[in-house]
Amino acid sequence: MQIFTLLPWADWLAVLWFFSGWIGYAWFARHYGVTRSSLLSTTNRYRHYWLLQATSRDPRVIDGVITQNLSSTPAFFSSTTIIIIGGLIALLGTTDKAAELVREIPFAVRTSVLIFDLKVLLMVGVFVYAFFRFSWSMRQYTFVALLIGSLPSPQEFEAGKFDREVFATRASRMVGLAAETFNDGLRAYYLSFALMAWFFSTIAFVLATAVVVLILYNREFNSDVLGVLRE
Repeated sequence: MQIFTLLPWADWLAVLWFFSGWIGYAWFARHYGVTRSSLLSTTNRYRHYWLLQATSRDPRVIDGVITQNLSSTPAFFSSTTIIIIGGLIALLGTTDKAAELVREIPFAVRTSVLIFDLKVLLMVGVFVYAFFRFSWSMRQYTFVALLIGSLPSPQEFEAGKFDREVFATRASRMVGLAAETFNDGLRAYYLSFALMAWFFSTIAFVLATAVVVLILYNREFNSDVLGVLRE
């Protein structure tokens, strides 16, 4: 309860702004991407092309290699996130020195050690969320490998025993879900930089949150990569 009295109302509003921007943008990107081409929806189309071609390949070694390469990125971020969480927890044991170091920065707002601990704990929470999303993305890619391994032979598809489109749609949707889950974790990484600005000032925290959300929007809906993929 002491935290509620020590933390100014402006900081609580900044925290509310941070989570509103995070959750609000995630909702916006998911629903706005249905009506307008986004990076995720556009790449989902290529995922469907890939799995549709996989139905006519035998053996499907290349598809297994692609799946393994795709799963290596969330695996790397998962292990990296654990290291970051460990470093932040270790920082909690030396918050006196860390808070003193921040106070020496000319434009940084001076806060108590208790408030500094709160900011570090919020950072820990952000990276814990990122770890769960990255690890779940890894798990989903194992399901993708399972779906690819269960694809019938090209001869069975040609004979009409199975529908290529059905199998390709199911597998591509699973790859898309894994990619979307990975995006959630990566979005947490982006927003952690906005949270870092809170160690300096509340205004910097608010502005950094808005800038990060704008960057996420531009990369998802207005990037050069999206323009190339839509051509």
